[in-house]
Amino acid sequence: MAFCAELCSYLCIAVTYICCFSDSGLQVGSAHKESVRLVGGASRCAGTLEVKKGNWRPVQYFDWTLKEAAVVCRELDCGSALSLGQKEEYRTRSAWAITTECMDSGSSLKNCVTSSSSYKLQVITCSDSVRLVDGTSLCSGRLEVKSTQSTQWSSVCEEDFDQQDAEVVCRELGCGAPSVLQGALYGEVEAPMWTKEFQCGGNESALLDCRSSGSERNTCSPGKAVGLTCSEPVRLVGGASRCAGTLEVKHHGDWRALFTGSLSLKKVDDVCRELDCGFVVSLEKGTGSIERTTLWLRPSCNYSGSTLRMCVNPYSGSSFLNITCSDSVRLVDGTSLCSGRLEVKSTQSTQWSSVCEEDFDQQDAEVVCRELGCGAPSVLQGALFGEVEAPMWTKEFQCGGNESALLDCRSSGSERNTCSPGKAVGLTCSEPVRLVGGASRCAGTLEVKHHGDWREIYGADWTLKEAPLVCRELDCGSAVSTNLREESLERPVWWLSSHCLHSGSALRDCLLSDSFTYIVELNCSDSVRLVDGTSLCSGRLEVKSTQSTQWSSVCEEDFDQQDAEVVCRELGCGAPSVLQGALFGEVEAPMWTKEFQCGGNESALLDCRSSGSERNTCSPGKAVGLTCSEPYRLVGGASRCAGTLEVKLGVWRPVDYSSWTKKEASLVCRALDCGSAVYFPGDHLLRPLGGRGPEDTESLRIMSLLREEDTA
Repeated sequence: MAFCAELCSYLCIAVTYICCFSDSGLQVGSAHKESVRLVGGASRCAGTLEVKKGNWRPVQYFDWTLKEAAVVCRELDCGSALSLGQKEEYRTRSAWAITTECMDSGSSLKNCVTSSSSYKLQVITCSDSVRLVDGTSLCSGRLEVKSTQSTQWSSVCEEDFDQQDAEVVCRELGCGAPSVLQGALYGEVEAPMWTKEFQCGGNESALLDCRSSGSERNTCSPGKAVGLTCSEPVRLVGGASRCAGTLEVKHHGDWRALFTGSLSLKKVDDVCRELDCGFVVSLEKGTGSIERTTLWLRPSCNYSGSTLRMCVNPYSGSSFLNITCSDSVRLVDGTSLCSGRLEVKSTQSTQWSSVCEEDFDQQDAEVVCRELGCGAPSVLQGALFGEVEAPMWTKEFQCGGNESALLDCRSSGSERNTCSPGKAVGLTCSEPVRLVGGASRCAGTLEVKHHGDWREIYGADWTLKEAPLVCRELDCGSAVSTNLREESLERPVWWLSSHCLHSGSALRDCLLSDSFTYIVELNCSDSVRLVDGTSLCSGRLEVKSTQSTQWSSVCEEDFDQQDAEVVCRELGCGAPSVLQGALFGEVEAPMWTKEFQCGGNESALLDCRSSGSERNTCSPGKAVGLTCSEPYRLVGGASRCAGTLEVKLGVWRPVDYSSWTKKEASLVCRALDCGSAVYFPGDHLLRPLGGRGPEDTESLRIMSLLREEDTA
């Protein structure tokens, strides 16, 4: 929070649309109401958003979604967020700017405003009589109702509410059909309770339009307050089955396609589950002949599972997402898209069934992994991903190994009625990721296999933080350098979502389909790495020989300053600054068994001579911890503390400063052991980053590394 506040203090001087975070939390339905209102709509819960801070001003139209609209509705003590849009005026007028970052931080609207001017104003519509609270999405929660004569929200007793009533509520809130209707799903509730029974026909547009009983209810049994889950309004259209086609989301009553580049494979898999389809098999970019209104999913929006609708807003584009889900096979409860407990569903069934380990072998696993677009099976074992109750698949699979789908395989004639506990098939397929065209398997162009084809990765949005995650997934060492290769023609590639990757997801889970010309080239060390450090140039030293499959720590007694110089050079870092055991945690065996005897000029640690004798033990706390200086320098100035900033990523390259503030300049000075930043050209150029070329990316990389070092 201190870092954000300091950064904002610089940015807010020159950039009006960036807000400063506040420590005050959102008080829902409290005294904040007198500073927020909706005007010009059909009710007090609809219209142009205005905020009072000294005087009333409208709020500038911004990149909001229903997630932000829901915050406004809560502050106004209205119901659920139904829609948001914009109102265009004839001329620019004074307005407030409110960013999504400040809204999502939990601050009240009044504390998020910054002065601005605009002719596009924010319009919001909330329901004024119905809402779902304490749910997992906009379309789930405990039902609450408020009449026009009342000032309080009341829960509804389960005995006074049925399926037809639920259909009306889901329609009124812009959601899909009701999927779950049950009391106490979203917590117990105290009085007040709604006193009459609803008697909807099912076609009404609002719950309060329905008839109600003449008699009143005074009590409701504990745990009987209505909990309702409506399905998310998503569908796939134009494909070979209901589990394939163009992804569309219902928005303001209209079905709209989702713009390409919005969803990673991991999030598409959530959509497949929402549709009760299987596993995401493919994700492709579709292109129309003309631009149309589509929906853009904000990547930074923190949604999970079935809350896709919460994070979309209108966007004009000619490309969209085409998705294929498997309709008969999926892996559940795993750590990535390519791992989990195997479940199967036949075309005649409506339920998913686990498979007994005794009815499934390596050849069957090869078919499943291929069907799901993953690599070869690496682990096949029961109970890896939790115990499971019935139902169980009743027949044994007898695949040859070359089939394209599991249900294309032959099966046994006899049926299985029972399966021993802990014997439901757990399967892990390898991740189809590789580096090609380099000097070793740990260097080259980054590619991921999709539907039998290897695709390159678009990487203009990369920072230094992504590269080591990829190296680790390939079981290579530390990231040494990255580069962007520009192609002459656009072609289908993967765009890697950094938000997804830093959440801990596997690389393949975080891919989005698109077309670009900038391609990632990555160089990882294949025999040396630093782990558990605070930056790319610090950590516990681990080494792996060409004959070994495991990484080994090095004993401090077998490693000296000259060895450290070689490691730092090999990893593309500066000279060693700290060499000490146990700096980065204790470590168990294995340990490297020989002493390194480097001259200091070798290009790689394994090029150094080593002792003939072997070490069998190493004292506790003596595993080598190493910190190399960061590869920055200032050149061409009057001293080493002045000049053009360059960073080394394989080669020395100057850094674009167009998105920098004095904050970053000060961090550079500190990293170079110089004093405070006295001057840098960005003092008068506080502006957003303009392009997506290699120079802009270099600026993002160095900023990312500096900020990471500062927070550490």
